[in-house]
Amino acid sequence: MKKVPFDLSLYLVTEESLAVEDMTTIITEAVSGGVTAVQLREKQASSLTFYQKASLLKGVLDELSIPLIINDRVDIALAVGADGIHVGQDDLPLPIIKTLVPDNMIIGVSVSTLEEALEAENNGADYIGVGSVFPTKTKQDATALKKGELERICHSTSIPAVAIGGITADNINRLSKSGIAGAAVVSAITQAKNPMDVATHLSYTIKRFTN
Repeated sequence: MKKVPFDLSLYLVTEESLAVEDMTTIITEAVSGGVTAVQLREKQASSLTFYQKASLLKGVLDELSIPLIINDRVDIALAVGADGIHVGQDDLPLPIIKTLVPDNMIIGVSVSTLEEALEAENNGADYIGVGSVFPTKTKQDATALKKGELERICHSTSIPAVAIGGITADNINRLSKSGIAGAAVVSAITQAKNPMDVATHLSYTIKRFTN
């Protein structure tokens, strides 16, 4: 099966501290504002809780025609029929993941250097998450990019590059000449008083320099 086309221009990563009811409300509002993909990230949850959240969210996102991408857990992605899986440098190797998941599943890899980006592309990743582009409190172990590394990665690879790490409505314009295909955000939307308004602004801004 071929992968369906996917749009990563405004990519929302969930915040684990949110109750599932709040999470689904925020996601629904954010999608109305222009979010094009959602990643469920659960580092501390039990397998059962992760599965239950993923299953519920898959139903919500299917209704909205938005892909669900699962962070790290291939088993959860397979169990709920997720649209994609996103892994880091310390997770299962990409060649192994590709033997476990269906051909139509989107696979993303987190990178912070050009070498990691090229390896991900050569191993068959569909996109890369590049960061951290700005300081962030969301992911304590995030590696800050060296100056100019985002641009080097974007201009040296042919798969979509999504910038992540501390991106807000106030600084997203600083990425305008980097060559990214999209921006991934967490707290800028999940902690916003009006997630739809913030998503609308971010979506409008990012599409000005990615289209």
